[in-house]
Amino acid sequence: MTLAEALKQKIKINGIFFETATIISATLLLALSAQFVFFIPFSPVPFTFQTLVVLLLGAALGSKRGAACVGLYLLQGTAGLPVFSGGRSGLIHLAGPTGGYLVGFFFAAYLAGFLAQKEFDRNIVKTAFLMITGNAVIYIFGALWLGIFTGYSRVIQIGVAPFIISDVLKTAMAILMLPSAWKILGGK
Repeated sequence: MTLAEALKQKIKINGIFFETATIISATLLLALSAQFVFFIPFSPVPFTFQTLVVLLLGAALGSKRGAACVGLYLLQGTAGLPVFSGGRSGLIHLAGPTGGYLVGFFFAAYLAGFLAQKEFDRNIVKTAFLMITGNAVIYIFGALWLGIFTGYSRVIQIGVAPFIISDVLKTAMAILMLPSAWKILGGK
């Protein structure tokens, strides 16, 4: 069971309305998280809150809903809606230096959701594992793609290392948020 399913039971709502409202609301939250942008002078990859939101949404929604949310977000951005970092959009942005991170979001959300369905979002240690593995997926996709643009000798320096401290802080936030949400909903 995921947080979304626990909430659905708590408020006693079912059907396509809940599913649609959940996915659309989640894509809006993800788009909003992309608008808090801090550019790093030596890196083409900006700091945003997207990684935190992607992994939290994946964990809260489950593997299928989490992946659907990120997939819809990617479609929205590719179609021209200004949902990518700094209000950017278009296929050119998805194909650019940060495209690997964006694609990695899809797989990371699925993984976070899968782990949450196995109750990895219920305590501190398992939530830390969920966040670390989800971030690793994002880094792998992002770094591999970024290396095409910057050269692989620099990819750790400009595409991974600058974000480790912020991802540790985001992981700490998730460690507080996910198990607490379960306590609020009266779950395990």
